[in-house]
Amino acid sequence: MERLRNRIRDIPDFPKPGVVYRDITPLVRDPAALRLAVHELVHPFFRDGLTAVVGMEARGFIFGALAAWELGIGFVPLRKPGKLPYDVHSISYDLEYGSESLEVHVDALGPEDRVLVVDDVLATGGTAQASCALIERLGARIAACAFVVELDFLQGRRRLEPHRVHSLVHY
Repeated sequence: MERLRNRIRDIPDFPKPGVVYRDITPLVRDPAALRLAVHELVHPFFRDGLTAVVGMEARGFIFGALAAWELGIGFVPLRKPGKLPYDVHSISYDLEYGSESLEVHVDALGPEDRVLVVDDVLATGGTAQASCALIERLGARIAACAFVVELDFLQGRRRLEPHRVHSLVHY
């Protein structure tokens, strides 16, 4: 995964002093690196009977939609409040820098669905944990969570137990 790591740019002191932001925009700009990232994200799950990929706004849309295409299944977006035009379920959760909410259409998933949750970065795990709770509220089952980058020192993986977690680049 060194090729992917070389396409992730460090931005010191963003969004606040002392934080090193892992910027994936150079990775998504490089077609070969993007293709490799998507392939490696989904490779472990080809035989898992998945029916949908869920991605969180906003960068989870990039990798989630491409992962769904690669797997030949549908994509379900989790959006910020007020962005979805139909009836929604909503969940609020805490982040490192405040609080946030996500919404999903009430009919986006159901008990017959087996879902792969995809995002760019696993940090503290708050967004992914809330996403899993929202998906499970619809009756769907979480097969696994997949991330391009995992910030191991923040131990976000613990918040996702007992779900399987797959990450490509570790910091």
